[in-house]
Parts: sequence; C-alpha cells; structure tokens
Amino acid sequence: MTLASTPSAGQTWLSWFLVAAAVLVSGLLLAGPALRRRSPAAWWLLLGFPVTCLRVARTWRPLMAGCGLAVSRKAALTVVSGLLAHGAPPPHPRVPRRGGMRPTAHGFWFPVRLLPGQTPEDFVKAASAMAHDWRVHAVRVTTAEPGVVRVTATALDPLRQPRVPRQRGTGPLLRVVVGVLESGAPWVVDLRKIPHWLIVGATRSGKSTLINALVAGFAPQPVALVGIDCKGGMELSLYERRLSALATDRAQAVKLLAALMDLTSARMEVCRAARVRNIWGLPDEERPVPVVVIVDEIAELFLVANRSEKDEAQAAATGLVRLAQLGAALGVYLVVAGQRVGSDLGPGVTALRAQLGGRVCHRVTDSGTAEMALGDLNPDALEAAQTIPPDQAGTAVLASADGWERARSHLVPEERAEEIAAMYAHLTPYLPGLADAVGEPADGTAVHIERLDRDA
Repeated sequence: MTLASTPSAGQTWLSWFLVAAAVLVSGLLLAGPALRRRSPAAWWLLLGFPVTCLRVARTWRPLMAGCGLAVSRKAALTVVSGLLAHGAPPPHPRVPRRGGMRPTAHGFWFPVRLLPGQTPEDFVKAASAMAHDWRVHAVRVTTAEPGVVRVTATALDPLRQPRVPRQRGTGPLLRVVVGVLESGAPWVVDLRKIPHWLIVGATRSGKSTLINALVAGFAPQPVALVGIDCKGGMELSLYERRLSALATDRAQAVKLLAALMDLTSARMEVCRAARVRNIWGLPDEERPVPVVVIVDEIAELFLVANRSEKDEAQAAATGLVRLAQLGAALGVYLVVAGQRVGSDLGPGVTALRAQLGGRVCHRVTDSGTAEMALGDLNPDALEAAQTIPPDQAGTAVLASADGWERARSHLVPEERAEEIAAMYAHLTPYLPGLADAVGEPADGTAVHIERLDRDA
C-alpha cells in the first residue's frame, strides 16, 4: 500500500506563480498591438524592453565579433600552433564588457568598457549593425568617460507623431517646450541657458512651424517680442498684436537694431550703477523686461543688389553682431532664421554665426547651409541633417557645444499662433525707443510689467 504524496507549500506557490505569469504574458501578447497604439511607452516597458534585453544578451558576442570589436585572447601563431599540435579548440575572443541595461520611455541605454586599443569611433561605425540586430529604430554611441562609451537605443520613433505635452501655466520665464527629441524627452528652448539661436531650413521644412511654436510659447510670458521680417512682414505680421515692434524692410531694421543697441546701453548703465554683471542680479522691481528678437529670412538683411545698399547691409550686420555679443547679459535674445545661410552673404554672417550658440538645421537644399549651421560645432551632425526626408516636415538636427541630436517640433498652425498672439496682446510691453524706430503699435497697447522672473 502506497501513500499519495501531497504537494508541499513551496510547490503550490511555484505552480500558482507559473500560471499567473503565463496568464500575464498571454494577456500582454494579445493586448500588445492595441497597447502599442494607445500607449507606446507602457507597451515598451511591459513587453518590448524584456524581449529586447534577451535579444541583446543573445547577440552581443557574435555582434562584437562580426563588427570587428572582439579581440583574440592569443596571438595568431599561438592559436595555429595549438590547433596543429594538440587539436585544441580555438579560444573564445574577448568582447567589450557590457553594463546593465537601463530602460527609458522609448528605448534603453547601457555602458560599455572599451578593450585596449579600441576607440569610441569603432563603436560609432557599428551603430547601424546594432540597430538591425536588436530590431530597434536607431542606436547612438557617445563617450561617457575615458575608456567607456554609452550605447543609447531608441526602440520607438518619437518623432513620427510628436505629441504636444500638457502644460499648466506658462512655465519658467524664457523657457518653451517646442517639440520632442529623438530620445523621447521634450525639446526645450531655454534662452537663459542658450541665449541666441540660428534656425535654418528650406521651404516647407518646418522652419516656420518652429517659429510659430516659439511665438506661441513666449506670448503668454511677460517678455517683449520684437520682429524683423524684411519680406514686407509677410511672416511675422501675423503676430503683430503681440509684437512691441516690427521692421518690415532693411531700412526699418537698421533703425530698430540701433534702438535695441541704445536699449542695451541704457541697461548697461543700470547694471553698472547697481554693481551687478547682468539684469538678473537686479531686484525684481528694477529688472527690465526681457526682449526676444525674431529675425526671419536673415539673407534679406545681408544681400546687396547695388553699391548704395552696401552701407545699409553692413549697418544691419554690425547691429546684429553687437546685440549677440552684449545682449545675453542685458536681457536681449536673438532667434535668427533663414532658408539659406552661407559665407557668400558676407563676413558679417560668419561673425554672427559664431555668437549663436544654439543651432537648428531642418532639411536644406545645399550643403553649405548645413555646414554653416552645424559644421563648426559638431561635424558628425552634418550627415544626419542631410538625410532628413522631405516628408518629415519639422524634423531637425540640434547642435550646441554639448553635442547634437535629432528632434521634431510640434505642429502649431499659423492660425493657432495668430490666435495665441491676439489672446495675449494685453501683455505686450510698450518700449518707446523701439516703437519710435518703426512707428507706434497699431492698437496703442502699453503695459508696464512689474514682476518678470518669478523663478529666479
């Protein structure tokens, strides 16, 4: 007579755990397509990331060997001698040691320690092979520290359909979220960190959409917006009710730039008397209003048709360069945009470019514009900028002293930007010197802003 064995508590718990895991995995697989459409980030963390972890672990060694990143443990002659004399199997090559994978909302990253003799450029060349083997959208390799690179993979393309984030209030002063980065993080233009920007792009590349997003973001803030649009004001006149001044030809632009220089000189005197280095060191009640100058189609300021226009163009170039040099500390910020920017426009363009620390390059029609925008900061970004497809309007390559990355601006139609500008027209500061340079505002708006930087 035999007694039936009863399962132990541990076996029962393990059985229930396996059943629950099987049900959970089956549910995720069935609901995966719908979850991926409605919440890509949740799908990635629950299902995509675990599967990709297994794929990376399985392919790491053969991938490193195939890309020439594995190093033999023995010299070639020693290996051949061992094989001929003793029939020993070839030793496994050494591969770079990979750190733990950290998930992000749209991908993952992990550190890799280089083997002796390897350089980060070796891994940059293998980025495309990594993306194909791991079945992810893109892989980028950057230097984390000497001897260590950081491999960042983007599994889902957040630039395909960028979503406008929900934002409460106006946010910090001079800081605007205009789109999304390739990493899934928000694309932020913060003039307190990078005071001057250059934006280039061909027709219908998304340049105007980015300017719409900037105006829509700055309009609710207590700042003065100033426009220079030498194409008769066709672009920036949409926001005229929110602009403290708008120059529509080069003659007006020269006068407006001179008035802006007078404004910076007056602020310089105030800072010197208060013994501070910039306007942010002044008390709140004494701090002047920040001024954001938007220049659309910079080539119209620099192109010269005859000798009589040469002095006027030179005056405009000198005014912009001086504003770029002095404006950041005195609360005057430049956003310069154009379809084509090249050294053929004159030496003033190169001098101005050197002062614009933030660069945005949309799809361009000539390599010279991309070189002017990105070449001096990050030559590696040139190839990425020249491969932007025409059907991805708003996609751009950003570059600064910190590096480069791809991004895409939110779609802000002209009608929406014009509506926002009209909604906040009552916040338009009246700056007499600027108004006198181009004429009084159409509606006579005059507002004195008492407190400007609540976050300082």
